Amino acid sequence: MKCPGQDSRYWKPGAIFEARCPKCGKPVEFFKDDPTRRCSSCGHKFVNPNMDFGCAAYCRFAEQCIGELPPELLAERQELMKDRIAVEMKKHYQSDFKTIGHAARVARHAEKIAAEAGGDLPIILGAAYLHQTITNGACDAPDARNIMEKAGANEKMADEVVEIISRLREVSPDVPADAGDDIREDRNYRIVHDGKRIAEIEESVSGKFEAGKIEPERIHDMIENRIFTDIAKQRARQILTEE
Repeated sequence: MKCPGQDSRYWKPGAIFEARCPKCGKPVEFFKDDPTRRCSSCGHKFVNPNMDFGCAAYCRFAEQCIGELPPELLAERQELMKDRIAVEMKKHYQSDFKTIGHAARVARHAEKIAAEAGGDLPIILGAAYLHQTITNGACDAPDARNIMEKAGANEKMADEVVEIISRLREVSPDVPADAGDDIREDRNYRIVHDGKRIAEIEESVSGKFEAGKIEPERIHDMIENRIFTDIAKQRARQILTEE
């Protein structure tokens, strides 16, 4: 069954229209369900200005429904997925503001690291926001799966998020980053791990550095021994020691 919004049987007058090329200004003919068209005059490819990509920004069947998604929509899709996971996470924890605040802090650090290190941002942020939903002894994280489903994630994405947070549960804050664990080879995991570690160090030393209650060397040791990536270590130094 085709989405009614993209099914030509439901189209009304105006479903075929012209739009000005943003590069050369020449008219380009669009059908309502064209995600993009290429200008025959200058060759510039641009997004259908009248197409409603709202559902496609999070629908797991978007590619099947409307074909190859343009880069602009892929970026929007990533942003919307991040926001939807954050909203569902807050609904799940309700008035537990300490847990919500910690999750948001981990996600913020992970997103900054990923901006330089790469990785799959929806998976990284899903794991960052939901890493506290798994309890000791659990291996499938049903709460995380439920939240991801409500956010519109597909099963594969949920599986990857659960795998990351399951690994995070097994790593103590006191285990050094160079402990030889082969999961360090997973870039998404490393980024979430480092975002979590920065947040934990940040929370543990909050106010102590300024008050002179903790030595800079102690913070340096925590950064060097608990964080995997150089990018994350640099961010931690900037945040925690204001270098």
